[in-house]
Parts: sequence; structure tokens; C-alpha cells
Amino acid sequence: MRVLAAALPALFATAAQAQDSGPIDPARLSAIVKTMASPEFEGRGPGSPGETKTIAYLTKEFAALGLEPAGEKGAWTQDVALVKFELPGASTISLSQDGAARPLVRAKDISVTTMRPVDRVAIKDAPLVFVGYGVTAPERGWDDFKGADLKGKIAVFLISDPDFEAKPGEPVAGTFGGQAATYYARWTYKYEEAARRGALGALIVHEAPGAGYGWSTVIASNGEAFDIVRADPAKDKLLLQGWLTREAAVEMFAKAGLDLEAQKVAARSKAFQPVALKGAAFSADYAVAHTQVISRNVIGKLTGAKRPDESVMFSAHWDAYGLGAPDAAGKTDRAGALDDAIGVAGVMEIARAFKAGPRPDRTLVFAAWTAEERGLLGSEYYGVHPTVPLETMAANLTMDVLQPVGPAKDVVLIGAGQSELEDQLAAAAKRQNRTVTPDAHPERALFYRADHFSLAKRGVPVLLLMGLGGGQDLITGGRAAGEAWVSDYTANCYHKTCDVWRADWDLRGAAQDVALLYEMGKETANSTAWPNWKASSEFKPLRDASAAKRK
Repeated sequence: MRVLAAALPALFATAAQAQDSGPIDPARLSAIVKTMASPEFEGRGPGSPGETKTIAYLTKEFAALGLEPAGEKGAWTQDVALVKFELPGASTISLSQDGAARPLVRAKDISVTTMRPVDRVAIKDAPLVFVGYGVTAPERGWDDFKGADLKGKIAVFLISDPDFEAKPGEPVAGTFGGQAATYYARWTYKYEEAARRGALGALIVHEAPGAGYGWSTVIASNGEAFDIVRADPAKDKLLLQGWLTREAAVEMFAKAGLDLEAQKVAARSKAFQPVALKGAAFSADYAVAHTQVISRNVIGKLTGAKRPDESVMFSAHWDAYGLGAPDAAGKTDRAGALDDAIGVAGVMEIARAFKAGPRPDRTLVFAAWTAEERGLLGSEYYGVHPTVPLETMAANLTMDVLQPVGPAKDVVLIGAGQSELEDQLAAAAKRQNRTVTPDAHPERALFYRADHFSLAKRGVPVLLLMGLGGGQDLITGGRAAGEAWVSDYTANCYHKTCDVWRADWDLRGAAQDVALLYEMGKETANSTAWPNWKASSEFKPLRDASAAKRK
């Protein structure tokens, strides 16, 4: 009896912890995901029939929750003008070295997209230049380009930061945060920098540790791409951008008399100089189909009772990868159940919980973004065309991929050391008898890969909950079980037909995480305080510039 009595407090604590999701109901989360990830929605691709069904569903549900429209002109939606690019038909892509042409097969050796509204890409024998990590960072005294002329050439990049693979004692070690990726690590930055320098195109050597995902994720788009409509696309975008497998890159470097690994070491030095791949020429010839598409963000709000011009935003993205090539079972819809129907379900549950209680002092905004999978385009468009002032948005709280394997003893923090919202998260987690664990895989640059980033780079303090940052310490199975789920999902289901709703999910852990953001949002919405970025964050100066607009 004494042993049983001693064990009872721990048992009760575990039971309370397992159920501590407040007003957030795991069953309702599951029901919403089941609907959004059903075959009827066809993978929720922007500009597809699946989008039409998704927008109709979301607007109906937002209205049923009792929200107010917060899109454009009193509507639930905000039009997002996109250009959709596709590569129909065959592609001829090759690398000529020493007089011999080596075909590069799409999806097998190379993945390319085109984001200029042209009818055809025709590149003949363009020189290739290896530019290391392609980083220009004056604040770190770093410049990989050294004035190299890239006009008419293909820039070849390494993925991640110059210190990602640095060994202890190397001068570069820690310069870019070590394993914690900076924005310089992102493929988006590398393409942007190549375009700024007038390159014809850019290829990034794919390596899964630095990219944060495998080759299957790279080729998931099958050449399809989206961009916002631009006044001068030739100025902002490359004619060709893409990825090269490591195997193809090793061969290309070797035929140019270079060792890829040795060049990677050289690129970890400030003294690195761009290297022309001697005797190598890149050619590509393929048709491009481009059409303008009007996609939509869905936005609702609850107007604040005392300070309606101040706001707190909850958001997630409604889009997934739509229909693709058949898998081994013949299935074509990439349903995006956890990426990110579960996040949208969280937004809805938070809205329902707030609607059931007293109206907070600040306005609450609930957003479901389009085209996240195409480069954060829906949230980026909102960042340029906000429907509520960003200077007086106290916080953006984003959900993207919540785990379905049960309650946890902790919550994983993406982007540790960025904002004061992290302190609120820790306090809210403590009230759930949970702790905060920093992202176990900062090299994946998850902080720069979700929609909150579109608002962060405009100064809004943000916090992201994402289940891919490392396995949570599950009540059943511990951290090993959490890591096993992350590994399995990332390898087998991420952006694939496998990402479907399942009846055997245990969404109590997801509900716990959603409840954390609900509690944080409630505290912030009923406060006069303004969360800020931490002094070391690159986003703090952006927020400080608008300080006069906050009382």
C-alpha cells in the first residue's frame, strides 16, 4: 500500500498533463483535418478545383464560428495574384565537359523550375561558376563572390551556411551560428543573390543534412512553381533555378579537375574565391507554360473590445501540394493532413475558444494562407498588403505540422533566442506541467521556412510551433518515440501521398500545443504590453523603427 500511495501523485500528474489542453478539443481537430484532407479537396493546390472547395469550406466555417470578415473590402478573402509556372512536355538538359555531353535527367539528376513568364527556356553552353555558399554578409565580413561576373553564367552553390560543416578550431566555426541556420542558408536567399548579381541561372548541390530534407522533397513540385505577379520579373528572378544531386555534382567537379569535398573546405574560408568549372558548359531546352492565377487568403477577426487597432494574429496555411504523379498504389493527391490542415484546425479551435469567452481588449485575427508550399507567397502578399496594421500587431502565432502521437512532457521551440514570446511560451508550458526544448535540428532552418517569417521580416514578433523541430518527449515512449515519428514522417510522408488523416491518431499532444498558443494569445490580447525581439535578433531593428506607432 505504501508503494501505491507513493506512486499516486505521479500518476495523477501524468493524467493531468495528458489532458491539459483547456478548451481545445482533439476530436474537433481530427474532424477538421479529416474533411480538409479528404479526396474531395484534391490536395488543396492553389489555383486548382481543390482550392475552390477549400475556400468555400473555410469561409463557411469562419462564418459559423462567429468571426467577422477581415479580408479585402469587407470579404472573407484576400486575392493573391500569382503566376503559375509548369514545364509541360520533354526537357533536354545536359552538361558538356571535355567534348562529351552528359544528359541530366529531371527528377533523377536535376530539378529545375523557371519563374519568369517566358514561353521557352533555351540555354546553350552557359559557363558554370562555383560560388561556394553564395553568401554576402558584410556584418560578418563575408563575401563569397569577390566581384565575380555572373552575367550569362550558371552559379553553382552549396546549401546551408559556411560554418555548417566546420570542424572545431576552424576560423569559420560559429560565424553563422554553427548548426543553427541563418537566412543565408536558405535556397531562397541563394537564388535571390544570384538574381541580384545578374546570373542567368543557379543550381544548388543537394545534400540532405544541409537542406533539411531529402531529394524526394526537392522533386515533389515536378517543375511546377508559383510566384507573386511582379512588375519586372527579369530583374527579380532567374531564368532557371534548381537543384543538382550530390552524385551529379561530384561527377561534374571531377571532370573539371576539382574535388567537391576539397572545394567545400575551401568555401569555409573568408578568402574563398569563385571557381570557374573549366571545360564545363550547361544547356537546357524546354517549354514553359505560365498562367496568372488568383488564389486567396482567408482571414477573419474578432474586433477588440478596448483597443481594436491593436491585434494578435493566429495563422496557418491551407494549401498542400495538390495532385501529382501516382505513387506505388496509384494515389495522386498529396492531401497535406499534417502539413498543414492540422494547423488550420488549430486556428479554428482557437477562434472557437475565444468566441465562447469574453471578447479580449485587442483584435484577434485568424488567417489561413495560400501558397505556403510555393514559397510563403500568401503570407508574403499579406505582408505587403496587410488588412490590419503590422506596426500595431503585438504578435503572430503560427502552427505548421503538429504531431499526432500523443501528449508530451515538453514543447519544441523553433528559432530559440529570437523573441520575448519565447518567455511567454515557457510560462504557458509550465502551467501545463511541461517544459520547452529548443529545436533539435536548427540546421533545417525551420524558422525561415514557415509563414510567420513573412511577418517577422516586417518586424512583427512571431512564434512558430512545428512538429518537425525534433521529437517531443512523449508521455508514452519518451523522446525516442518522438524522434521516431519525426524521422518516419519526414522520410515517408512529408509532401507525399502518405500525409493523410488517420483514425488512430492521438491528437491530445497537438491539442496541448494549440492550447499553449491560445493561452499566450489571450494573455497578449488582454495586455497593454508589446512583446519585442531579443537584442540579438536581426529583426529587432525593424520593430524598433515603428516604435512611435505603439502606445
